[in-house]
Amino acid sequence: MKTNHPITPPPELLDQWCMDATLGNWRDIATQAARWGADQELETILEMVGVGQQSLPEEDRYLDGFTVASIRAARRPKPPSLKEQALEALQFVDEKLDLPLHNHCNAIHTIRRALEALDD
Repeated sequence: MKTNHPITPPPELLDQWCMDATLGNWRDIATQAARWGADQELETILEMVGVGQQSLPEEDRYLDGFTVASIRAARRPKPPSLKEQALEALQFVDEKLDLPLHNHCNAIHTIRRALEALDD
């Protein structure tokens, strides 16, 4: 079915989703489709905000005190890095693990120092 709705995925993307559907990944496909549609809407809004300001970087385009960059960051935050996820998991283990205090502390501190030394 052909549609004239402004937020319609391109045929290539629909084809990819259909191929994925044959693998039974319905939840993943629904999530991808929802994110794709939301991304299209966000980009359209940000273009509208930037009308007349296209020559400026996103950090310098304002709408009621908000920059295009701050709107994008708030609506599409980056997922935590693997390092951040590992540190969060380590915090959980640190709070829940039932080891003798000396062994527990040494292990946790060693792992934390190693993780914190890694780049994101």
